[in-house]
Amino acid sequence: MLDVVVLNDQQEELTGKDAELVKKVLASAADFMKLDRDYEMSVNFVDDKKIHEINKEYRNTDRATDVISFALEEADRIHIDGVPEELGDLFISLDHAQAQAEEYGHSYERELAYLAVHGFLHLLGYDHTKSQAAEDEMFGLQDKILERYGLTR
Repeated sequence: MLDVVVLNDQQEELTGKDAELVKKVLASAADFMKLDRDYEMSVNFVDDKKIHEINKEYRNTDRATDVISFALEEADRIHIDGVPEELGDLFISLDHAQAQAEEYGHSYERELAYLAVHGFLHLLGYDHTKSQAAEDEMFGLQDKILERYGLTR
């Protein structure tokens, strides 16, 4: 089970419908991934300026991006019976979500869900930058999760 503890909309642009979509698609992703215990995470919605600052400070990359994941390492997680385990934090650029939806020719909702699932898989340890096989696996999981939820391109 996954509990999205915080949906922090720093842009104050996220609709209640979109917030609910993110919560539900992440819960569906957690179910699909068959998580072995209860987890929680936060999702922060920012603009390109803020995600650029985060990207530069924490990843030494001087540009805006669509989603950044900060996963807690297994060794840093607190394991207490009956208490959800913290996975980490996501930062999603709403500016990028809108632009990419237009660029890729699908709905804003599909792009928002894609970015949430993409970041969630990073929190679980998937990394598409390691190899072509890792990319194929992660992108395949994303597609399956979104198709199962009913969000296709």
